[in-house]
Amino acid sequence: MRFDLDGLDVFFPFPRLYREQYLYMKSLKQALDSNGHCLLEMPTGTGKTACLLSLITSYQYAHPERGKLIYCTRTVPEMDSVMEELVTVLDFRERCLSGNNPEEVQAQQPPQQPPPASDSPNSKRQKTNVKSTPPPPASMGESASPTGAGGTNVLGLCLSSRRNMCIHSEVMEESDRELVDNACRKKTASWVRAANEKNPGSVKTCEYYEGYEAEGVDSTMPSGVYDLETLRSWGLKKGWCPYYLTRRAINHANILVFNYQYMLDPKVAKMVSKELEQESIIVFDEAHNLDNICIEALSVEINELGLEKAGRSLNTLQRQVASMKANDAEKLRREYRSLVDGLVEQGLLPGGSSEGAAPANNPTDTGLGSAVLSSDVINEAVPGNIRRAEHFVAFMKKLVEHLKARLNVVKSSTNGGVVSESPMRFLHHLKVETHLEAKPLKFCYSRLSSLLRTLEVSNLDEFNYLNDVADFATLLATYSEGIARFAVIMEPNGSSIPGAIEPRLQLACLDSSLAIAPLFKRFSSVVITSGTLSPIDLYPKLLDFEPRVSESFSMSTFRPCIRPLIVSRGSDQTQISTRYQDRDDPNVTRNYGQLMVDLCSSIPDGIVAFFTSYSYLETIVVAWELAGVLKQISEKKLIFIETKDVMETSLALTNYRKACDSGKGAVFLSVARGKVSEGINFDRHYGRAVILFGVPFQYTKSHVLIARLEFLQTHYNIKEADFLNFDALRQASQCVGRVIRSKTDYGLMIFADARYNRRDKRNKLPKWIKQFLLDGFMNLSSDVAVSFTKQFLREMSQPIDQKKLQKVFFSAEELTAMETKLAEARKVEGGGHVVGISEATEGGQTITMDVDGSNDGAALVAPKIT
Repeated sequence: MRFDLDGLDVFFPFPRLYREQYLYMKSLKQALDSNGHCLLEMPTGTGKTACLLSLITSYQYAHPERGKLIYCTRTVPEMDSVMEELVTVLDFRERCLSGNNPEEVQAQQPPQQPPPASDSPNSKRQKTNVKSTPPPPASMGESASPTGAGGTNVLGLCLSSRRNMCIHSEVMEESDRELVDNACRKKTASWVRAANEKNPGSVKTCEYYEGYEAEGVDSTMPSGVYDLETLRSWGLKKGWCPYYLTRRAINHANILVFNYQYMLDPKVAKMVSKELEQESIIVFDEAHNLDNICIEALSVEINELGLEKAGRSLNTLQRQVASMKANDAEKLRREYRSLVDGLVEQGLLPGGSSEGAAPANNPTDTGLGSAVLSSDVINEAVPGNIRRAEHFVAFMKKLVEHLKARLNVVKSSTNGGVVSESPMRFLHHLKVETHLEAKPLKFCYSRLSSLLRTLEVSNLDEFNYLNDVADFATLLATYSEGIARFAVIMEPNGSSIPGAIEPRLQLACLDSSLAIAPLFKRFSSVVITSGTLSPIDLYPKLLDFEPRVSESFSMSTFRPCIRPLIVSRGSDQTQISTRYQDRDDPNVTRNYGQLMVDLCSSIPDGIVAFFTSYSYLETIVVAWELAGVLKQISEKKLIFIETKDVMETSLALTNYRKACDSGKGAVFLSVARGKVSEGINFDRHYGRAVILFGVPFQYTKSHVLIARLEFLQTHYNIKEADFLNFDALRQASQCVGRVIRSKTDYGLMIFADARYNRRDKRNKLPKWIKQFLLDGFMNLSSDVAVSFTKQFLREMSQPIDQKKLQKVFFSAEELTAMETKLAEARKVEGGGHVVGISEATEGGQTITMDVDGSNDGAALVAPKIT
């Protein structure tokens, strides 16, 4: 459909849209009009991606000066899903603009068919109970239209690591990302190519990179949408390296899709995002954990083994420096002169094109950049005591030995224990013990990068631990002054293996706003969106920004497709909870087991159970095995368990889906904050119920968490309990949200812990869950919850009422008529905007009002159990 939204011509590729989609796009446009940032919480399974792409690409078309759309995702499957959706959106717009009968596209999709649940990587393949013929798929890759993709020669690209983009057969034999990077560098580094030019055939180079250098550098990518598979195919066809081709082409693209790290992690962001226009629109999708990602980007962890390997790396460097000094001392002298002039680092600062061994701005020669934000990098000459290579190696050796000594003290039996210090105090101790000044530490990472280039080191993976030490030193010295936004934490036992002694040193970033602040300052609009942002008012404090628009939307439904239940007692009326003092109670374990058995007997198809930690999952599995609970469950369904091994978990997921497809049904026992809780969807029969055993709090004795809580209390006035509850409930919401992926889907959300009855817990659930959480569904015993479950499944298993289903969709004509009528009836109050589709809450269910004021169905009330 093509409709007018407050003066903006919106190209939406489906014939109808939901109420929340309309309100979502309206709020998004309001933020873009005001050149401000926004926080938007959208129910899962309601086509959030389609709304984002439709509105923003339409806005780009109407306002070409707004620059690029930068769409950030968490995973590669999510990236592929966004690219698929983008093809559909731009194809519809091209048909509209060219007059190529866009109604033909709409006619393929009946008005009762809901838009795909684009939050899911497999949304295009999902089946629904509504019979329909999908629209013809738009083509990925080069556009066949004479006017290009979207009718305006749009170029949409995605960028990922070499591991996901490389097409060289030898390089792709490596499985690890870092090994792939090194194998690539060994074939493309400037000194490798120079040696091959001097003596052809003496070393192996990459024919695809050579082809790119010969022809691809000056070429222009044709208009179209290119996902990772298409880029690889296009690279093979042209004989060009898709990775370096894409890195160059992003400056000419209109739409970019890549991982969060390309915008938030300074080590990666400096390679790709430094040339993006400030008018660009940045979108962080599924951003409920954005604050944690920001913290991880600026944190460094080093263990005792890492320090040993860093020491060995320094010995290797010492030998290589001595060898070069004897055979090619001029290279070291040229590097010294360049360091006198200024920093040599990846083209960020002057000096990158000096006559050193390798230009710093050569993309094939550089590894990751410094973790220091660009605005905080010192633009001056490197201190004299680390300019000469041999002096720098000696400097780093002294630093490594000091770190070893600090860890030895921590793990000693007499003076040992956890130590937490501010960066300033740690630097003072360093100066007293070693006489090392703070200023040279600020240059450690850049100086090490320069030395590795001068020595023409290709296998950078051998120096990863030394890079960590240099990263630690640079961050420590750069952010030591002013507010203590970091903490240095030394633990005698940082291993997750019981009984293992593994001292660990951490430089923990405490301020999540530090990494994202440059984006808020530089770009006009940053969109933060997810299905689980509640309570939404805490994010502006955590990220230290002021959103122009902050909205949480409820879900419009034609039936109560979600049934949240809070189970606080077992059938014997014993309170159930995973609190530390209750989790080992055999009565709690028995009641949890009986609840699981009863649900497996009542619920067909798939059930997903989340536990608060891997250790608690293991404890429960052992207890259930001894009590015979697992045997009772296995008589009803197959059992699969998530482990810390990624390959094992992926295989278990595959077999779980096969079991559900076969009709046997299955139970998947998984962990909140694990892989399954993030990004894995259990739509339709793969997840008719999610059970959350306990409240997934973080480990409250974690010294990093303690330091962060103290920082939040001191600087942002966020109370410890408020943050812990907020963090636990967003994880809980993320877990239970896995089961709903479309309007025709349905599922149970069972919160099995008495603490969910508390107001401070349940009020932090998203609006679209709370609208279905009636008083009658709280504080239940397990037997009553099972009765509610049976009744809910009987109701939901009935054929879909197509007339009621159509009530939750709106056409362009209905939107226009509704806007006109409501605009005449109401005035804007308090500076707000007119919401074109009114909402009313009746009996706990959000009702969508038609133009004539009638509602779309009966109110939701708690059923009576007989």
